[in-house]
Parts: sequence; structure tokens; C-alpha cells
Amino acid sequence: MLDFIDAQFLVSVTVILIVIHVILLTVAYLIYLERKISAYIQDRIGPNRVGPLGLLQPIADGLKFMLKEDYRPTGADKILFTMAPLIIIVPALIGWAVIPWGGYWVTPEFDLPLLGTIESQTVLVAAANVNIGVIYLLAIAAMGVYGVTLGGWASNNKYSFFGGLRASAGMISYEIPLGIAILTILLTAGSVHPQRLIEIQSYEGWYILAHPIAALTFFVCILAEANRAPFDNAEAEQELVGGYHTEYSSMRFALFFLAEYAHMITSSAFLILLFFGGYHLPLIGLTHPESTGLLAVLAKCSVFFFKVLLIISFQMVIRWTVPRIRWDQVMKLAWNDLIPISIAIIVTTSVFVYVGWTAWWQMLLMNLAVGAVILAIMPLLPKLEINKRIPLAGSRFNPLPGEQVRTMATGLAAQDDAPGAEGDATRRSQRVSDIQPTLR
Repeated sequence: MLDFIDAQFLVSVTVILIVIHVILLTVAYLIYLERKISAYIQDRIGPNRVGPLGLLQPIADGLKFMLKEDYRPTGADKILFTMAPLIIIVPALIGWAVIPWGGYWVTPEFDLPLLGTIESQTVLVAAANVNIGVIYLLAIAAMGVYGVTLGGWASNNKYSFFGGLRASAGMISYEIPLGIAILTILLTAGSVHPQRLIEIQSYEGWYILAHPIAALTFFVCILAEANRAPFDNAEAEQELVGGYHTEYSSMRFALFFLAEYAHMITSSAFLILLFFGGYHLPLIGLTHPESTGLLAVLAKCSVFFFKVLLIISFQMVIRWTVPRIRWDQVMKLAWNDLIPISIAIIVTTSVFVYVGWTAWWQMLLMNLAVGAVILAIMPLLPKLEINKRIPLAGSRFNPLPGEQVRTMATGLAAQDDAPGAEGDATRRSQRVSDIQPTLR
């Protein structure tokens, strides 16, 4: 009855237990990391009171959420209001199951009580070794929007409902270029097995070199799918109070944010799997697919996880650098730009694969040619002038006749960057020099 328990089963269970706890711990400290990155960009210090360097801040935040009052607004759907946070967190915690974190490992033969001898076997260090891994990952990632939509609808709040509608429209729009970008890689590789994609990239070059346009499209789409800035219109504070989670509090509210960061981990791992060689690093033998020792597995897992952290950090920098774009611009970017570009890439990739031109430099030349054609065509396309700036007489953009527009600050303190006493002395001397001609 226990014949199904072999080395692959034991490794898969071990990966599940380890990765799920690593992700939960990482999610907590990603919030800390984002607050530190935002503080650095805004010339602040960030969390620095709870523990050394503020490292215990995630624990304090968790305690705060657990101790806050948990309420449900009048008229809210009791069942769906509670299920929405669970529905959004579950896909984020199961999507990574097909990611081959450590590649193949040749396990030694060992004995276990009640199970007997476990024979030596070449196993894949992943939670699930399935041939349709990429399709599974794409299907699971698309389920996260249901939690947002149900949370917005069940809250009995018009602002939350608008946030859910925006999330649904964004999912429908950006799933198309996302799927086409993935299909571009699958056509080039000829396989949907995640481990096979890494092996091909280790021998033929990372797909970021062969398909930079598809990689950029995929990255933009995962930002939109995870409701990350500049595509976080589903929770736009200026328009929707707080968006789909306006009426949530306590741990229900915390689950939405935990799910957002967990989705960032899964989507970043997916991006690395498709375009950045997975756990592979050039010239590092331990990260090559042919290395199947335990040390190689640890090295591959470390490299994969480090790449994930780099991509997430880049997403955080984008959030605190690029302002949020309007909702109509979000839809326009998907339907007028990303979808036509991704269709052009998939068509040309299909032709190149049919002809047999699948080398990375041939695909790169194809991407450069498509990009040049797109840049040449864009100025010729008709443009719909909407939301034009209304001329306002006397403003900086429409000055009155004979008026000179001056945008520089007029105050001495605002013009001087010197801090402290040195700046005060400079401003006093400048003030005296301005007054002396008047006294004469």
C-alpha cells in the first residue's frame, strides 16, 4: 500500500515543507525591504526602532494585525467576505509547486523505519514533477484575481466594487500578452517542462538574449497581474479610498498584502525560469544541470532564490520611482501596445522556428527588426486626443501676453542647499548684498 513512497515523493514533501515556510518568512521581510527601499529613495531612514536595524518590525506588524478589531460592514456577504482573502492567498502559495529550485539530484540509498529501504533515484527538487508545469503555473496565476473581485463585491462598498472591476478588467487584458509571451518561449524551446526550459537555456543561452521584447512584455504583465505600481489602480487611494480592501481589517486585511508579495515571489520565479536561465549561472559548474550532487542542489536553490530577490527588489524600485498611470492608460497600454507587439513577436518567432533559425543571435536580430518596424509605424498611427490639458490663462503653460514664466523658487532658503550654520551664513551675506544697493 505504500509503494508510492519513493525518493521522489520524499523529496517533493520536503520541498513543500521547506519552501512554504521560506516563502512565508520572505513575504514578511519583503514588506520590511520595501519600506527600507522606499525610505532610501525618499531620503528617509525607514523602520529602525523595533530590534536591531528594525529587523523585528515584521513581527510587530503581525502582532498589530492580530490584535486589531476584525469587523464586517453591514450588508456585506458573510461567506464571500471571509473567503475572498483565502481565495487570493491560496493560488500564491501553490503556484510555485512546479518550479525546479534545485534541478536533478541523485539520492543515495537509505533506510526508513516502517518504510524499509528507499532505493537510489534521480529526482527533481520540486514540489511536483509534472510535464505540463508551465501550463499549471499559468492557470494557477490567473486564479488570484477571483479573490480581489469577490472581496470588492462582497464588501457592499461602491469603491471596493470599482476596485474589483478594475482588477477583473486588468486580468482579462494583460493575460493575453502574458500568454503570448510564454507561448513565444515554448515555441522556441519545444517543451513545457520547467526543468527542460532551464536545460535548454544553459546550453543555448538565456532567453532574455533571444527574446528581449517578450521578456519586457512578460515583466510588465506580471506587474499588472500582481496589482503592483504603476498598475495598482484596483487600490488607488486617490480615487477608490483603498480599493477592493477598503472594508477589511485585522488579519483579513493582512492576507491581501501577504498574497500580493507571495504573488511577486511566484511571478518573479516564473520570469527567471523562462528568461533568466532558472538556477543556471554561466561559468559556474555547480549550477549546471549536469551537476546532481547535494552541494550542487544547495547552490542551485541559492542562485534561484537570489535571482528572485533581485527581480522583486527591482519591482519595488519601480513602485517608488514611476507614478501610477490612469486607468484608461492601463487599458490602452494593454490593447493598443502590448497585445499587437506580442502578436507580431509570436508570428515572427513561428516563422523563424519553422525555417530553423532558432539560435539566440538569430532570434535577437528578429527582435531588433520587429522593434525597429514598430518604432517606424507608431508615428504613422492615428492618435485619439483625449484628456487634453485645458488652457488656463495665467498658468505656467499658458502665460499672459508679455508675462515671463518663472518656475524657480524665489526664497533664499529654498535656493540654497548648504545645511546648518554654513547655509545660514551664506543666506545672511546674500541678504546684505541685496540690501546694500537699496541703502545707497
